[in-house]
Amino acid sequence: MARYIFELVEIVLVAFVLSWLIRTYVLEARVIPSGSMLPTIQLQDRVIVDKFFFKYFGQLQPGDIIVFHPPASAHSSDDFIKRLVALPGDKVQIKNHDTYVNDKPLNEPYINERSKEDFGPVVVPEGSLFVMGDNRNNSADSREWGFLPEQNVSGRTLLRYWPLNHFGTLAR
Repeated sequence: MARYIFELVEIVLVAFVLSWLIRTYVLEARVIPSGSMLPTIQLQDRVIVDKFFFKYFGQLQPGDIIVFHPPASAHSSDDFIKRLVALPGDKVQIKNHDTYVNDKPLNEPYINERSKEDFGPVVVPEGSLFVMGDNRNNSADSREWGFLPEQNVSGRTLLRYWPLNHFGTLAR
């Protein structure tokens, strides 16, 4: 009986350590707390975030939906989720309700509505990113609090797993 209890405790401890390691360094489930990414991601949707592979086996690309620690100018300690719009060296501008990167209009079928206000032009500095929510007129993002330091990115969304009727990858 004592051997059985010891093995059971050992199994539980190993499972706990493995799940902690995976959640901390590889993949994490997240609940979406705000409407800044509507209509792509709904309030209370659940997504899987890649915290490892994007760093070592791929690069972030415009259109990726990323999770990050906001800069101090955002006045928040909660992680944000936004769409990556521009990389270092890119010129970003919003004019006549359309978003332009390097003077080319973006095709944005995923946005809730076009931007109401003009912005820029600005050039994304080295080591920074420019992000915006898909709910353009109801999102606190780089237009409001500035550029996102690349080191603040903690992951890239892989897929939505809840609700089940919306299971799958997210629009790019």
